[in-house]
Amino acid sequence: MLEIKNYINGELVGPAEGRYLDNFDPATGQVYSKVPDSGGVDVERAVDAAGHAFSAWSRMSTAKRSDILLKIADLIEANADRLARAECIDNGKPLSLARSLDIPRAATNFRFFATRILHSQSESHAMDYSAINYTLRRPRGVAGIISPWNLPLYLFTWKVAPALATGNTVVGKPSEVTPMTAFLFSELCIEAGLPPGVLNVVHGAGAKAGQALVEHPAVPTISFTGGTKTGGTIAKTAGPLFKKYSLELGGKNPNVVFADADLDKALPGSVRASFANQGQVCLCGSRLFVEAPIYDSFVERFLDASKKLRVGDPLEPDTDQGSLVSKAQFEKVSYYVDLAKEEGGEILLGGGPPAPISDRCKEGYFFYPTVIAGLGMNCRVNREEIFGPVVAIMPFKNEDEVIEYANATDYGLAASVWTKDIDRAHRVSERINCGTVWVNCWMLRDLRVPFGGMKQSGVGREGGEEAMRFFTEPKNVCVALRDA
Repeated sequence: MLEIKNYINGELVGPAEGRYLDNFDPATGQVYSKVPDSGGVDVERAVDAAGHAFSAWSRMSTAKRSDILLKIADLIEANADRLARAECIDNGKPLSLARSLDIPRAATNFRFFATRILHSQSESHAMDYSAINYTLRRPRGVAGIISPWNLPLYLFTWKVAPALATGNTVVGKPSEVTPMTAFLFSELCIEAGLPPGVLNVVHGAGAKAGQALVEHPAVPTISFTGGTKTGGTIAKTAGPLFKKYSLELGGKNPNVVFADADLDKALPGSVRASFANQGQVCLCGSRLFVEAPIYDSFVERFLDASKKLRVGDPLEPDTDQGSLVSKAQFEKVSYYVDLAKEEGGEILLGGGPPAPISDRCKEGYFFYPTVIAGLGMNCRVNREEIFGPVVAIMPFKNEDEVIEYANATDYGLAASVWTKDIDRAHRVSERINCGTVWVNCWMLRDLRVPFGGMKQSGVGREGGEEAMRFFTEPKNVCVALRDA
């Protein structure tokens, strides 16, 4: 059976204590590889390697760093099919989604930041005729990066690329649930000629490897994407150590459809926002609000479209919905659907696993796209993150009411608004308390803009200039001028 390796100081190595965790194929429920159960010793070795590599990497010319990062992007693209299949088996998502979304965007992450550093500029401020101030931005040192299981390579590279581009070295801990693409990515970094120690990948559980990374005194920067509870633990650890940290956390996102919306766009857009990656995307619109005049007709069409989503073997090309990522996630989704019934909800579609997909997938963690109506805004199903193919749908009467509904959670990550009225689009977008609001679209991505949430959806911002700033420290230089 394949044993995944850590990537430390340019080499693929086993865990120091020789312990491994089972890695499951969620479509079959079977163990297909072993993951290092790394701990403090492994993290110490990785941090030490990153610390030793920092001086040379941070002082390397931006042109040379850019060339190496572009080589990595080339190799991701050249190995796209292999990476997509690995992510599909590791994560349970449809192979078509991994090929069209995750792997291309991983390559784009490296291309964007590799070229962005070639066009940097610094600020300058003249103090009358007495001095000139200019601001430099310098890498912070060793960056600790902890990434989630839902978009494994995409979100791992979204953090690694700007950290490396700005001259930092990295110790990354991918999710132990989906480690395979990070392992394959390590091999590509070796092939690309990334100097030893610049990137280190330590696999293992969050409570051991992740906590050791957050606590390490030689890691001044922590970037985390994952659950809100874990984010709170990281903040409690990192705060007293005066680390700089970014926490991209959960979401309970509203998807608002006004009566004047272009339904030929709003309908498929809402289906995608509800069920993409089996609803295991922090940006999914798990609360669907539809204006009363079109509510009944929209619900009918939405259910018809959702029924057509093919739940199947993730490896088959015509599969729309694969499996949930793990047994634990399957049990969590099942719990919330049962809770919805207790809270008075009506299951309009789905509500449980489909009939056995195939003999290969008979033990897999599949769950049918589920639509629930009749829930109040204060019920737990409408307030807590489920992270599965479950959407609650309800009508609204006017703008004020739907804005109240949209903001009635502890989260504030993203929202979608569907309307032809441009004035309304601006008004509603400004009043919804979310970090990102899409109008007449969903998950349309631009790497230049800041990304992150409000309230319990996170602290700090990622993407574009925000990422470049997060991984660097400003330094002001004040030069006094000689008398004229």
